[in-house]
Amino acid sequence: MDRIIVIDKPKGPTSHDIVDIVRRTFNIKKVGHAGTLDPMATGVLVILTGKCTKESSRFSSDDKEYEAELTLGATSDTEDAEGVIIDSGKSTDFDPVIIKEAFRAFLGPIEQIPSAYSAVKHKGKKLYELARKGIKVEIEPRKIVISRLDIMDISLPKVRFSVACSKGTYIRKLAADIGKRLGCGAYLSALRRTRSGDFTIDKAMTLDQLTALAISDQRPAAIQCE
Repeated sequence: MDRIIVIDKPKGPTSHDIVDIVRRTFNIKKVGHAGTLDPMATGVLVILTGKCTKESSRFSSDDKEYEAELTLGATSDTEDAEGVIIDSGKSTDFDPVIIKEAFRAFLGPIEQIPSAYSAVKHKGKKLYELARKGIKVEIEPRKIVISRLDIMDISLPKVRFSVACSKGTYIRKLAADIGKRLGCGAYLSALRRTRSGDFTIDKAMTLDQLTALAISDQRPAAIQCE
């Protein structure tokens, strides 16, 4: 089965967990994904099967879009809600204009230092593996592009926003950097990927829908890799 399957990943499982589910459900040996989503994140996860797995790097390079929420006034050791919340209780009594100005500072080509809990590798080791062992390393900044960054709602201490960005962008790092700019700290409290390249959330299949196909002995509709 040489297919691209767009999954609406639920909160909880890892991207690798979803790969395993697809592999077991349809008894496919070669299955991969194009662009990791953290366990707390939901939304578009591009699953590649059979010969399509050879195109993983190409699809991983696509621009992405997200809807996200950050919580001001506290920080997290992992920069998201799954980590240990630290340095909390800071005032978040900001005028919305000040918050909007902070967001605008991150629009366009910028440099971003990847999260210490990311899968970026340092001397062959993933950063999150080193971080969990308490090993700190110097992480070089990377050039990324935030092409759109819109605030959807401000209900302090939470701010909901949408973002369109280049590959390699860490939304939890963006949230933490916005909090740092405001001087109160912030962490990513929710994340949903709505687009990865040409694949959008309205075309994504839930795990229940995937299981229903398997029960009825059907295969997901084919999307060509080329």
